[in-house]
Amino acid sequence: DTCLARTIRAAAISTPRLDKMPGMFFSANPKDLKGTDQSLLDDKTQKRRPKTFGMDVKAYLRSMIPHLESGMKSSKSKDILSADEVMQWSQSLEKLLANQTGQDVFGNFLKSEFSEENIEFWLACEDYKKTESDLLRCKAEKIYKAFVHSDAAKQINIDFHTRESTAKKIKAPTLTCFDEAQKVIYTLMEKDSYPRFLKSNIYLNLLNDLQANSLK
Repeated sequence: DTCLARTIRAAAISTPRLDKMPGMFFSANPKDLKGTDQSLLDDKTQKRRPKTFGMDVKAYLRSMIPHLESGMKSSKSKDILSADEVMQWSQSLEKLLANQTGQDVFGNFLKSEFSEENIEFWLACEDYKKTESDLLRCKAEKIYKAFVHSDAAKQINIDFHTRESTAKKIKAPTLTCFDEAQKVIYTLMEKDSYPRFLKSNIYLNLLNDLQANSLK
C-alpha cells in the first residue's frame, strides 16, 4: 500500500469544492502539486507585461456567473453571487478568501501580477489541515517541494528562518507544520496584493456589473 495509492484514494473520496468551480485558474488539490517543471521555470523567468483583464471581464463573468446572461436578479437564488457579497470582499482579506468565487477572482488577479503561488500555497495549506494522519507525510513533502524548497517551481517569498523552520517540521509532519509559512504569506497578500486588488479592473468591473444587473 504505497503512499501514492493512499493519496489517490483520499483524493477520489474527498475532492475539494474549489475544483468544482467553473472558470478556475488554479487548483487547490494537493494531488496536482508537482515538483519542478521546466516549462513553469521558463515561464516564470520570462519578462512579460501583466495582462489587462478589463476588456474580457464580461466574457469571464458570462462563463462563471450564468445569471448575468439570463438577467435573473441575484436575490432569486442563494447560490448566485450578489453585489452585496462582492462588496463584502473589500472589508477584509479574510472575507474575500472565505468565499469560493472570491478565491477564484483574487487568484486571477494574482496571476496577472505573476504571484499566484501565494494563494495556491495558502489554499494548499488550508486543505492540508484536513489531511488524515496516514497521508500527512505525502502531502507535506508535495507542498514543501512545490512551494517552500529553494528550488521550487512556485517558490513563495518567505524569509530564510521560516523556510528552514518549515523544512525541519515536515521531517515529522503534523497538521500545523505549515502554519508559520502560511501566516507569512497571508500577511504578504494582505499588505501587498489585496489593496491593489480592490482598485483593480477585475474587481471593480465585477462589482459594477453585478450592481447594474441587480437593477434589471
